Amino acid sequence: MFRLLIFLFLPVILFSQNIKIASYNVENFFDLNNDKTEYTEYIPNNKHLWNQRAFDAKLKNILKVINDLDADIIALQEIENENLIKFLKQKLPQYNYYTFSKYSNSAVGLGFLSKIPIKNSKRIDVNLSSDSYRPILEATFTFENIDFKVFNNHWPSKKSSEIYRIKYAQTLNNRLKELENDYDYIILGDLNSDYNEFETFKKNQKLNLTEGITGINNILNTTIDGKFVTKEDMINESKKSHYNLWLELPTNQRFSTKYKNQNNTPDNMIINSALFDNKKLSYIPNSFEAFKPNYLFDGKNINRWEISNNFGNKVHKAEGFSDHLPIFAIFSINKENSNSTKKVENKNIEPILISSLYNQEKLTKDEIIENVVVLYKEDDKAIIKQKNDRAIYIFENAKNLKVGFSYDLQIKELYNFYGLKEIKKFSVLKEKDEIKNYKELFLDGSKIDIFNFKYENEVITNLKGFISKGNLQINGGKTIKLFAKDKNILPKDGSTVEIINAQLGSFKGNIQIIFHSINDYKEIK
Repeated sequence: MFRLLIFLFLPVILFSQNIKIASYNVENFFDLNNDKTEYTEYIPNNKHLWNQRAFDAKLKNILKVINDLDADIIALQEIENENLIKFLKQKLPQYNYYTFSKYSNSAVGLGFLSKIPIKNSKRIDVNLSSDSYRPILEATFTFENIDFKVFNNHWPSKKSSEIYRIKYAQTLNNRLKELENDYDYIILGDLNSDYNEFETFKKNQKLNLTEGITGINNILNTTIDGKFVTKEDMINESKKSHYNLWLELPTNQRFSTKYKNQNNTPDNMIINSALFDNKKLSYIPNSFEAFKPNYLFDGKNINRWEISNNFGNKVHKAEGFSDHLPIFAIFSINKENSNSTKKVENKNIEPILISSLYNQEKLTKDEIIENVVVLYKEDDKAIIKQKNDRAIYIFENAKNLKVGFSYDLQIKELYNFYGLKEIKKFSVLKEKDEIKNYKELFLDGSKIDIFNFKYENEVITNLKGFISKGNLQINGGKTIKLFAKDKNILPKDGSTVEIINAQLGSFKGNIQIIFHSINDYKEIK
């Protein structure tokens, strides 16, 4: 039996009052005045039909989302002008306070609606050659005699290279350095950057002109040495680092937009270490969510504002909401200075289950898993599983593991490959028994819901289907994408195959079947 010495971090929230803080990109809310800065399809009363009917529908839907979200503070992006946010405030009497900012040549700006007094606000200018972008809006809120800041952002889209977003991050970071180390602040808004931007943008040569450096990860220090900053890091780290709240959610639930059916997180909420000290304002762990009622997200698609293409002419249908989902988190105003992170030393723990690894973004200490069975192996990669628990993929250095044998392993490093959990570094503590019936741990693909993320990294068998456009069509008309690093081993379109043993994986929020060898399936004549 292996035992480790650890620290436990126990949240203590005493005599507190909660504050819900949200961010929402409403997707192009324009009025019906022609100010000459509108996007073409929002010039009022022309062939694109941005007219009173469309405006009223857009307004009604924005009001519904804000009312249902019921945040105490909501940061808004893509509002055309101050008159519009004042108009929203009039329609939402629960919000007594607002602030707004934009550049004169920009089509849209950004602002706050708040139930909590806004002590002051300021525009943070970003030194770019064009003022058609947006400033950063800093607002100071006061509640129960406690001040805290929220920074509302709308960084340039990915039509621009990462250089532009780095400029925003540097400007914001320079402002943050002026604050006291224990000052409570929240960075939020549409950063047009994924929480794991340093991983996702590298393949795009148009974006990656910065030698792998990103604004959100490297400049704002949401990663250090290529690894995400965790809650434990925030408590122990002396550096000025930041924690991205997307890490609170399972990887398949990390999205506020969908592009080509892939998950993206342009909207972010990022916090500093002061929000973990339980003095003044504190973050309530695991309270972060994307707001997705059925009318905004049907389980597959986001119900965005609809613009149809009528013979090359974009026309507003006066339907839908936004291409972004709102995000929110809960914070607590604490009336007593009690520390929320109590260290408990000399606490012995048992080895963990594989399923526990899925709850950790990165390891803050080595973990031990016992009695894992090697179900599959190809070169230096393997899939291991515990009986009555989950399976997980070992990315490399598994050459010495033997299929059908059980082991006790010490796990040293985890990795998320576009959402798929993997073991990157490990050591063998003990080789145990040969498991002759190890294939009984395979899952029958015809009897489970292969689209359920709880089956990620499992070895599936006995699944038949027809190959069409790189997808496997199975009973009921559903299709699942097939992937192989070596494209030559993929089955040909038009063939019918049966899976013998293959990995059930995921990529950017979509389940897929991964072939590592041509022997993972057989063709049915």
